[in-house]
Amino acid sequence: MHQPDEWILILDYGSPYTQLIARKIRKQQIYCEIHPFYSKLEAFAKNPPSGIILSGSSKNVNDSSAPSFNPEILDADVPVLGINYGMQLIADYFKPSCVKTTGKGRFTRSELIIDVHTELVKEVPEESIVWINKGDNIKSIPKEFKVIAHTDKKKIAALKHEQKPIFGIQFHPETAHTVYGERILKNFARTICGLKDSWTSESFIESTVKTIRRKVGDDRVLCALSGGVDSTVVATLLHKAIGNQLQCVFIDNGLLRLNEFEDVLAVYKEKLNLPVKGIDASQQFITRLEGIIDPEEKRKIIGHTFIDVFDKAIEGENDFKYLAQGTLYPDVIESVTVKDASVAVKSHHNVGGLPEKMNLELIEPVRELFKDEVRSVGSALGIPDHFIKRHPFPGPGLAVRVISDITPEKLGILRKADDIFITELRNEGLYDEVWQALAVLLPIQSVGVTDDKRTYEFTAALRAVNSKDGMTAEWVHLPHPFLDKVSKRIMNEIHGINRVVYDISSKPPATIEWE
Repeated sequence: MHQPDEWILILDYGSPYTQLIARKIRKQQIYCEIHPFYSKLEAFAKNPPSGIILSGSSKNVNDSSAPSFNPEILDADVPVLGINYGMQLIADYFKPSCVKTTGKGRFTRSELIIDVHTELVKEVPEESIVWINKGDNIKSIPKEFKVIAHTDKKKIAALKHEQKPIFGIQFHPETAHTVYGERILKNFARTICGLKDSWTSESFIESTVKTIRRKVGDDRVLCALSGGVDSTVVATLLHKAIGNQLQCVFIDNGLLRLNEFEDVLAVYKEKLNLPVKGIDASQQFITRLEGIIDPEEKRKIIGHTFIDVFDKAIEGENDFKYLAQGTLYPDVIESVTVKDASVAVKSHHNVGGLPEKMNLELIEPVRELFKDEVRSVGSALGIPDHFIKRHPFPGPGLAVRVISDITPEKLGILRKADDIFITELRNEGLYDEVWQALAVLLPIQSVGVTDDKRTYEFTAALRAVNSKDGMTAEWVHLPHPFLDKVSKRIMNEIHGINRVVYDISSKPPATIEWE
């Protein structure tokens, strides 16, 4: 793994916001990694962290099942920042039973008032808004510490050790609700830990290319391309490192968007010069999906069929040692829980089962990157901008956007509706303002009138959301004249749809995709 000499260790105690801490630190072009709270510092002996952050938690320190604190953290001779639960752990260690928890806490905005202008709150106004849990607070201060900020309710909001660079804050700087949270994390990483902006796309590419060359040597690598950003960045990185020792395979599963197979294959061959085999297996996929309605069953069939097609595509070629896949950092993080010390990285939806079947070793060049970092690396590699900025697309493709059994007719109808929606978003300059937009073909037929004739046709649902990472999403308030234009185009130009609706559900409780 590419790990700069200077980095920050984030110990995860189970907060739903832990990934946000890492993203905010990485945004400062400073490298960090998330590890479970029970991790031993000796595991990082070869390259010790330059600072340690203790995350929040869904627990509180007075819970019998609360994640425990490892005191060796305080002996590591590096700055430490405890966030919310992390602050409680530090305070409770120095002064047991000093944390008051009511069990009725809820998060809310509160006013932060600075008492002492330390380096942690440099360039933070004397009064600002933070996101805080009202139910937890430090009722008495450990003698080694001083208060550097409190809330408008007179509760302790931030502490600092008198002699050591140990800090605690009783709010979440990583959330957007804390107005100067990013500044506070920047102060910790840059001013207190003394780290510089060494984590850039260019430095990642340079280091990763060297690592790939060293690992692969003279061997060959297979890469399954999905047509998405992640696998394309992986293939481009590998090609830069090992040239034609790489063999890519791009399969048309019959579930891609309008003209997508041809357009993407042209980018691979003509713009990126990748060594790629394009295989049309659409009929095989569609035949196997016939009559299947359950979305999980659709996914399984698509996965198994992909393996069969991929295996046949390289039949007779036995000199591959590695299989490349686009595992991202959230996949790695989510496979490790604070309750379980085992590590089981998710299988990528395109190539699950292939490494075992073909006796290949995995190579995962972007496994320490978040999605936005992958896009940045892709841009630095020269992948066309319009490709890098494409909206996310599900691995099973249109199979999970046809909310019923799959037929060529339904796929054709949906492709045209989706294409009209996306084309008009681009025409109106709205595409880059939306995180993801899609059309869904509903299993509902309703009465309509076309050319003075009664029709009984499908309903299409349009959806557009904004999100930072896909974990939460808000529906986009697209202009009504725009929606009117798209709706009329779909109903006038596509035989098979006589009704269009717009999905105004946010995530949660809804998901972004319908299946």
